Amino acid sequence: MFHGKRGGFLLMWNKVGKYALPLLIVLTIAIAVIPGCTKTVEKTEVVIGMSRPLSGWNAVIGDSAFKPIYDKMVPQINAAGGLYIPELKKKLPIRLQIYDDKSDMQTMTRNTEKLILEDKVDFLWPASGTAFLFAQAPIANKYNYVLITAEGGATSLKDMLPSMPYVFVSLSFSDWYEVPALADLLAAKGAKSAYIMYIADLHGIEYNGVAGIEFGKRGINIVGAKSVPPDIKDLSPIIKEAKASGADAFLAFAYPDQVFPAVIQSKELGYNPKLWLGGPGVNFGFFHTGFGPLVEGVCGWTTFARGSSPELKAFADMLYEGLPEDANDWWGHPLYWGAYQFWQKAVEEVGFDQVKLKDKITTSHYNTILGDTFFTGGLMDKSSHPGEVGQWQNGIFEVVGPVEKQTAPLIYPKPNWP
Repeated sequence: MFHGKRGGFLLMWNKVGKYALPLLIVLTIAIAVIPGCTKTVEKTEVVIGMSRPLSGWNAVIGDSAFKPIYDKMVPQINAAGGLYIPELKKKLPIRLQIYDDKSDMQTMTRNTEKLILEDKVDFLWPASGTAFLFAQAPIANKYNYVLITAEGGATSLKDMLPSMPYVFVSLSFSDWYEVPALADLLAAKGAKSAYIMYIADLHGIEYNGVAGIEFGKRGINIVGAKSVPPDIKDLSPIIKEAKASGADAFLAFAYPDQVFPAVIQSKELGYNPKLWLGGPGVNFGFFHTGFGPLVEGVCGWTTFARGSSPELKAFADMLYEGLPEDANDWWGHPLYWGAYQFWQKAVEEVGFDQVKLKDKITTSHYNTILGDTFFTGGLMDKSSHPGEVGQWQNGIFEVVGPVEKQTAPLIYPKPNWP
């Protein structure tokens, strides 16, 4: 038996000994995190993750639409010292972490989760295509990553945006506000009927549905609506049926693989309606490069022309300098650039915090190449769109709708095929 101070100490040790090791570990950790006791890892770059169609059927859209934007914007930001991060009080260079989704939906979703969960990228930038964004948006929202979309519409996605506060849509699309502007143009010209060919995917189904609503409001009768599979080769039966219908307007709500053969077969079969409009593809420079004078009078979706404003002319001159003519995108490019100018301004105010970034984008107005730019209910407000409907006129894809944003009046009826 021990007595005195030594005995008292051992008695206390017996009482607390079972807690001694955990307590020692906690104390060790606490000391280790005291400033100056350890060396923290300094952040040297901002990593932005993307899953993009670098190969496969969708690569032609991805390469021509959003890719020229990030190919030019990121080097510009880095040349200016990088992206300012307020919590670090300094600028950091941007590094892009890009995985090829091979134009495959499941690969894209796996890539997106890998970027978020394994790579832990600082920011997420978008996949390409309406259906791909429809699949990617819930993933980004689930993990609280802000996602500003690029190439892809959102008629169906729009209804989901109230439950996905981290998702913001930059591109104009069917009912925001393309088809309504087109219906107004046709009604003003006295058109009474339209024939629709649409691709059997989310894009085509959405546009066909919105046209049925908007054209009906203006007394324009849809005399035919035929869906086509993505791999269709012969469109002549549909072109013949459209020609026989006598419709004032032919609308091809599809992608280049369907729109381009429709142009060729319309000419071959002598089908020249008063208005001929095609979906994605018509808006790209490669349409004019490939078809030459055949494009005269063909309509499609757009947002701007060099004549839209001095700012947009300067933007086009900057973006397309050194690029071949077929890299031009007269629909998406200004909206993507404006959206990511907006993104940069927001990040440089709130930094890496995704919650604060979401709130900043939701509530802010910033001046971009589009002028006053802001989001309403997750959509870039339609007042920020410089245009909606375009038409090839003398080698230029002019804005013809809505009327108040025209860079040239609509040529109606369309000229004969050359």
